[in-house]
Amino acid sequence: MSARVVLLGGTGVISSAVAARAVAAGLDVTVVNRGRTTTRPAIAGVRTLHADVHNPAEFAEVLGSEHFDAAASFVGYSPVDVSAELSVLADRVDQYVFLSTCSVYAHPAPLLPIRESSPRRAGLFDYPANKILCENTVEAAYRDGLPTTIVRPSHVYDRTTLPVLSGWTAVDRFRAGKPVVVHGDGTSLWNIMHADDFAAAFVPLLANQRAVGEQIHITSETALTWDQIHRTLARAAGVSTPSLVHKSSADIGREVDWMDLVLVEDFRHTVLYDNSRLQRLVPGFTEQRSLLDGLRESVAWFDADPSRSRTDPHIDAAFDRLSATQLLPTS
Repeated sequence: MSARVVLLGGTGVISSAVAARAVAAGLDVTVVNRGRTTTRPAIAGVRTLHADVHNPAEFAEVLGSEHFDAAASFVGYSPVDVSAELSVLADRVDQYVFLSTCSVYAHPAPLLPIRESSPRRAGLFDYPANKILCENTVEAAYRDGLPTTIVRPSHVYDRTTLPVLSGWTAVDRFRAGKPVVVHGDGTSLWNIMHADDFAAAFVPLLANQRAVGEQIHITSETALTWDQIHRTLARAAGVSTPSLVHKSSADIGREVDWMDLVLVEDFRHTVLYDNSRLQRLVPGFTEQRSLLDGLRESVAWFDADPSRSRTDPHIDAAFDRLSATQLLPTS
C-alpha cells in the first residue's frame, strides 16, 4: 500500500512541484489549502481539501479521523502557524516535515561550505527570523515525541517565476537594450534550483524514518555569480549581449525600499552548500534542469500571455536613475 501524505499548501512554486512528483512516485496525496491560488493548475491524482490550516477547528474538521504517514507544511511562516498545524496533526501523522529556508543560516557564513550544523542568524530580515522561530517550535515538538524533519531550500523557481528580484522588468529592459542593475560587483556566488529538481530530492524524504529528527538543506550543486544568473536570463530571453550596471546593495535599497534587507542581509553574500547529508538520505539524486533550460521555459510562459509579462514601473524608473550615474556599464 502506498504511503499516504498530506501537503499543506500544494499550489505554490515548491509545493505544487512536490505534489506532482509525489503522485508520480505512487504516493497517495492529499492537499489542504484555502483554494485561492489559480496560477498553477490542479494536478491529476491529487485529492484537494479546502480549509485554513491555521484555524485548528476548521483544519481538524476537514481531516476528520484520517491518519497519514507524513505531512509536509509549505505555509508555516510564524511559530503561531506551526503551533496551529501541530495541534491538529500531532495525533494524525507519523512524520511532520517543515519547509524552512537556507536564509536562516548566518550571512556572511563564518565557514564555507555551509552545513546543516552551521549557525543560524537572521539579523533584521523578518522572513528568516520567523523561520528560525518556526524551526525552534518544530524542534520542541520533536523533543516532545513527534517525529519531525526540517528541510531548507535555497532559491527555488519554476516556469511561473523568475529568480531575480526585478522579475519581468529585467527581461523587458534587456530586450529594450537598457541596462539592468546587479548588486555589488556581480561576482558573489548564489544558489538557484528548479522546483522540479527540488521536488525530486524532497519526495523521498516523506514517510522516510531515516529522515526523522534530521535538518536537511536541498540546494543546487552549481554555484553561479549574479552576473552569470542575469546573463543567463538575458540569453533565455533572446538577448546575447546584455548591459549590466553594478551598484551597492545599499544604493539599490535606497531606490527600491523593499529590496534593501533582502539584498543587504541575504542576496549579496556568497553561499556554498555541503549536500552530503542529502546524498546519504537520497542516494543518487542529481539535478536534471540547467538554469538556461529552466529560464527558457519561464520566459516562454511569460511570453505566452501578455497579462503575465508586466513590468514594475517603480523598479524600471529606479534602474534608470541608478544606471544614469554609472559611467562604464559592464556588457
